Amino acid sequence: MQTFKLTVEYDGSKFSGWQSQINARTVQGELKQACVDLFRTEIDIQGAGRTDAGVHALGQVAHLKFGKPVRFAPAAILRELNDRLPSSIAIVEVTEASARFHARHDAVSRGYFYQISTRKTALGKRFVWWIKEPLDVEKMSAAAALIAGRHDFAAFRAPDPSKPGESTIVVVESAEVGRDENMIVFRIEASHFLWKMVRRLAGTLVKIGLGDVTVDEFAALLGGNSNPKLDIAAWTAPSSGLFLEGIRYQ
Repeated sequence: MQTFKLTVEYDGSKFSGWQSQINARTVQGELKQACVDLFRTEIDIQGAGRTDAGVHALGQVAHLKFGKPVRFAPAAILRELNDRLPSSIAIVEVTEASARFHARHDAVSRGYFYQISTRKTALGKRFVWWIKEPLDVEKMSAAAALIAGRHDFAAFRAPDPSKPGESTIVVVESAEVGRDENMIVFRIEASHFLWKMVRRLAGTLVKIGLGDVTVDEFAALLGGNSNPKLDIAAWTAPSSGLFLEGIRYQ
């Protein structure tokens, strides 16, 4: 089966997430339509990560598979698909891949970052979460440093109806909070992520920066211990500031 690896970036503001849905505009749906229009045949296109509504990507990876050989070079596929896609979706790179390559199953880790703006921005509103109150970045950074490792993230996930009985244990490769002038960035890389996990971690880190949650309370949550005094679900950060940064393969 002829297979291509696609690297895709998109502004998720006007999409109902990555995954195709009935009666909803999605990134995968737009890509499928562009491919069918170009190749005039059925194709299989799957992404490495399922981003939610409003979430953006700089380095989403997808595989494009055909049941028969196609007469298109990677450069031509990149050019022709970009001509057919809306301005909010761009194919960054197309390369030939092994017939066995699977964008999701072969991924070793996924990297996300979350942007928090400490000032109102006229041009970047769709890509940040604006926090008006002062934030203690040092405390946020200290808390983020605790995330790396193998933890039970039960307190930070939303139940996923498509994955009943899913384990809440996740191995996080790295996590950090940094600041560049008016932008605070939370960056995290892990083997996989639970539904809404990154946004709830970002929201809780903001609560730590505001002084509403202590670093010790956060550490207890990473141990899988719930705290009825902390409403984690209500602190889910808005999707506007979240980006899928990239997918790592062996």
